Amino acid sequence: SSRMSPEPMRSPMPEFSSPYAKMLGLTQARDADDRIVISMPSGTGVTGRPGFLHGGAIAGLLDFTAWTSLYDLLEEGATIKPITITVDFMRGGKLVESYASARIVREGRRIANVIATAWQEDPAKPIASANVKFLIERAS
Repeated sequence: SSRMSPEPMRSPMPEFSSPYAKMLGLTQARDADDRIVISMPSGTGVTGRPGFLHGGAIAGLLDFTAWTSLYDLLEEGATIKPITITVDFMRGGKLVESYASARIVREGRRIANVIATAWQEDPAKPIASANVKFLIERAS
């Protein structure tokens, strides 16, 4: 979209620069509101039933978006571990480019709640969302 700009940003934790994220072809940018937006191209690696994205690929996109968005807000040296993830599928994802962004609902001392939402052509028509709870381990 024209509102996306590939601005440099802090990279995600090394263990999350995973082969899985690379296989999905995930890339990250910031939108006009300075939110991280992750995009996933359509392709054979993300195809489920004929004509639609695989639910696991959509879940992976949401998971990565939640991780990256929370990690970007934390101080240097902090690490995060997922506690739970719940994915709600709202409509079938077509074989077109997909996007996701996340909102940090709560960031406490040790626990954070993040909601990630995925869409395709229209952000107002999400294809899925995920509620992810993380344990935060701070450096000091």
